[in-house]
Amino acid sequence: MKSYQSEWEELADIKRELADRDWFMGTSGNLAIRVGSTPVSFLVTASGKDKRKHTKEDFLLVNAHGEAMEETQLRPSAETLLHCHIFNGSSAGCSLHVHTVANNVISELYGDEGVITFRNQELIKAWDKWGEHDSLFIPIIHNHAHIPTLADSFHPYIQGEKGAVLIRNHGITVWGRTAFEAKKLLEACEFLFQYQLTLLSLTTTKSIPKGGVKL
Repeated sequence: MKSYQSEWEELADIKRELADRDWFMGTSGNLAIRVGSTPVSFLVTASGKDKRKHTKEDFLLVNAHGEAMEETQLRPSAETLLHCHIFNGSSAGCSLHVHTVANNVISELYGDEGVITFRNQELIKAWDKWGEHDSLFIPIIHNHAHIPTLADSFHPYIQGEKGAVLIRNHGITVWGRTAFEAKKLLEACEFLFQYQLTLLSLTTTKSIPKGGVKL
């Protein structure tokens, strides 16, 4: 089996950065990085761990179905099936899932519309949106408690090697071609959510006729 030390270290570095931002409250969130493509294998965070701690049991190696490939007492994170769909359905190299106040509130405010759209915002360039009239659409799906059902709802939105999906009152999953790109896209999303909430706090209604966000 291919050694995965470099992938482990890369994912551990991202976990450390995101933990420093307090994006893993209450052991929430999970991270995954591709190790192999044929067959698919990837490292994923172990369930129930304090992700602000850094140990030799932070991740485990799983196959395309999210099953452990080595003998271990660890369990993969609850949303591992989402990562399975990403790595099976695209050439993405890394997938990140975090729960923040900002992404939860945004998902609730725009959940009935099923999408939030950003335009005229510098940070949508993280998504290669360079045109003056380009828009970034982030879909919002229902938070099914049954993970296989949630994964089935999530699957249709995996339409390329990078993307993002909000789960209503749950969190965001972002994926990219590399670990660096996935982290960059996640940071851009969280900035946009914080911007939007700040803008809304300065207005009396959700409708903003001018500015960078289509509501």
